[in-house]
Amino acid sequence: MMGFKKIFDFYIKSSIHVALAVYALLRMTHFVFHISADQAMANFAFFGTIVGYNFVKYDALARAQKKQMRNELKIIAVLSLFSLIGVGYYFFQLQLITQIVSVGVLGLTLLYTLPFFPNRRNARNWAGVKIYIVALCWVGVTLVLPVVNAHISLGLDFYLKCVQRFILVFVLILIFEILDLANDDPHLHTVPQQIGVRKTKMVGLLLLLPFYFLEFLKANFIEEQLIVNLVLVLALTLFIIFANEKRSSYYTSFWVESIPIFWWLMVVFF
Repeated sequence: MMGFKKIFDFYIKSSIHVALAVYALLRMTHFVFHISADQAMANFAFFGTIVGYNFVKYDALARAQKKQMRNELKIIAVLSLFSLIGVGYYFFQLQLITQIVSVGVLGLTLLYTLPFFPNRRNARNWAGVKIYIVALCWVGVTLVLPVVNAHISLGLDFYLKCVQRFILVFVLILIFEILDLANDDPHLHTVPQQIGVRKTKMVGLLLLLPFYFLEFLKANFIEEQLIVNLVLVLALTLFIIFANEKRSSYYTSFWVESIPIFWWLMVVFF
């Protein structure tokens, strides 16, 4: 049993699970815009997420403990290295315009991680900014890149989906921030730090309304998609209501991050 727990913890800590969530959202984009399977784009996003998230999580730790890195961290570093090779390989299979846009998303990720400006911390520590940068990165990778790579015209449906996707990721991050409230630096000014847990939950629940009803504004919305989205909204509602600081870290690191995968699987099976 302990062996399974170690494997499961490694699966979470190495960012494989969050990479699958990104992969699932990108596949949702393929479905919504009727894009034929673009495996290079999907793999680029999957491996890029592993590299990006591990860099954000472990860069400072790795530099501080160069001489005494734990075995687990070494394995994650090796996984990240192979993922970086995968990113490079699939990058050159993308359209030129997609490569350019992906570099822009990379720049946003680096801004989030590295202190580019003198006497300033990285964007991850800028008061109140973190949630917006992360949500924009997810929209860029899971929606903008695959649409651009497929040369889909950027009409009303695209912009509606961008708003809808941003809301989804924003709500998911709100749940993370509620659970991390006790450990987050007060200077981060996360949403729960600024308005409290109860009001943060209300914001999350209210945002689910435009997330759902934006579907009706699409040129050709599908009734089955409305049903799938309703199930998703109900699941998100429960996760928001039951979120609190005493929950296990698995509540967010596994279950909440499984929501995009659950959403995609519902589409696949329905």
